[in-house]
Amino acid sequence: MDATRIDDYLHRLGAGQPAWPTVDALRELHLRHLRTVPFENLSVHLGEEIVLDGKRLLDKVVEARRGGFCYELNGAFGTLLAALGYDVTLLAARVYGDGDRPGIPYDHLALRVRTVDGGDWLADVGFGAHFHLPLAFGERGEQKDPGGTFRIVEAGADAAGVRGGHSTVDAADLDVLRDGRPVYRLEVRPRALGDFTAGAWWHSTSPASHFTRSLVCSRITDDGGRITLSGRRFTVTAPDGTRQEREVGTGAGTDEELLALYRDRFGITLDTVPTVRDTGRGA
Repeated sequence: MDATRIDDYLHRLGAGQPAWPTVDALRELHLRHLRTVPFENLSVHLGEEIVLDGKRLLDKVVEARRGGFCYELNGAFGTLLAALGYDVTLLAARVYGDGDRPGIPYDHLALRVRTVDGGDWLADVGFGAHFHLPLAFGERGEQKDPGGTFRIVEAGADAAGVRGGHSTVDAADLDVLRDGRPVYRLEVRPRALGDFTAGAWWHSTSPASHFTRSLVCSRITDDGGRITLSGRRFTVTAPDGTRQEREVGTGAGTDEELLALYRDRFGITLDTVPTVRDTGRGA
């Protein structure tokens, strides 16, 4: 990642280049990323190829000013952090679903980031509604955040009301909890970006993936709330959790309204309105 690309990425975030890879600089970059680069799965429904390659991810996030899902956002952010002097490790996670069991292998990509002054941190700008600021990786107590109260605990620990472990628990695995409920199971073994190719393929093609069943584009607002465009439903969530929703209808001119929402509220310029693709769910 050359100096020009670093400057372009930082310019998109509205951030200056930090003098040192410190925890304070990491916190600022993390929050700015969540406010600026949307979590979105539009490529899945626009027929755009998702390639887990550092240059391709930077082309999308920096040059095309798009967002992405976890593999893309954390992949690009990790590349930026490494270029700024941080020690970055890619970690695989399995997201808990409705049945309170972890999902597929390589279900999610998160980052372990080492700073020069503050130890190791869990960074994640690719999960949607999640923590706003990095979590202290070695802390096992509660960590307050604008996004909720988080804990990192040994996997399977019956902590904060979480049920006991599963037979597949690795002794080194960690569970990330939000408000007492498990979010994902994190492996501590270092991974390479290419390791997540199968997970990205599954999430972008499988009828069982929630990414193929719906559209989402979401980001944190400057006041700590969130805006989300799910298909034609636009939701504004205030910092206190209150929500306002409205449907962007299907009449004349509404496609232009949707494209304007993507452009003006999320910074994404599209030529056509994305629609959910048929992935053979009825087969």
